[in-house]
Amino acid sequence: MPPMTDPILIDDLTLAYGTQRVLSGLSLRVPAGSITALLGGNGAGKSTTLSALLGFTRAQSGSIAVCGIDPAADPDGARRHIAYLPENVALYEHLSAVENADYLLALSGERQPRDAIVEGLAAAGLQEQAWDQRLGGFSKGMRQKVAIAVALLRRVPVLLLDEPTSGLDPRATADFNALLVQVRARGTAVLMVTHDLLSAADIADRIAFIEAGRVAHEASASGAERFDVRALHARFQAGGAKVAA
Repeated sequence: MPPMTDPILIDDLTLAYGTQRVLSGLSLRVPAGSITALLGGNGAGKSTTLSALLGFTRAQSGSIAVCGIDPAADPDGARRHIAYLPENVALYEHLSAVENADYLLALSGERQPRDAIVEGLAAAGLQEQAWDQRLGGFSKGMRQKVAIAVALLRRVPVLLLDEPTSGLDPRATADFNALLVQVRARGTAVLMVTHDLLSAADIADRIAFIEAGRVAHEASASGAERFDVRALHARFQAGGAKVAA
């Protein structure tokens, strides 16, 4: 059994594609029951960090662990602890929300009865009339709710998000953030890659700014006190990156 530790733990990670170094001494930890937002400009290393956590890329030095498992050495073992939402959720257009959830749970070896699936869809905020509709007509926000429902039903300790609010209107963004509060309350460690500073400041417990492959600045919320968005924006703009604010 893996040792008890932070579900996501990265220490002094260096990773290069050929001669191009992408991560240069990246260190990051995401405790259980918390949300960390990872912000940075294009090419800063955000997507590579997610790729390393999923076991798709191997670092040259440093260490990385998902629930105590090195994803490069045991990618399947690490992924069993991860639910991953890419920017564009890949679901099956010809299947209904219930059928999509049923199939994805079966693929992960965690098939559940319909009653549990619809309970998960309801918890994710998907309206009952949409449960048996094909996904061909779903909005991005509705698709995300299906994917979040699968994550809730799997009860994995780690949730990775890649630009989850991209393309969402303010109402859909608020709904999505409310779902993340539920996920965090269950003890899940959430790492969210985003350009949306306002959304990150609203939902995250920690915000890490990545620049040139390492965390250049990290800020934490204290209890109910939220972030000073203007100060964060000024700090981040000083590093030369552009974010939505």
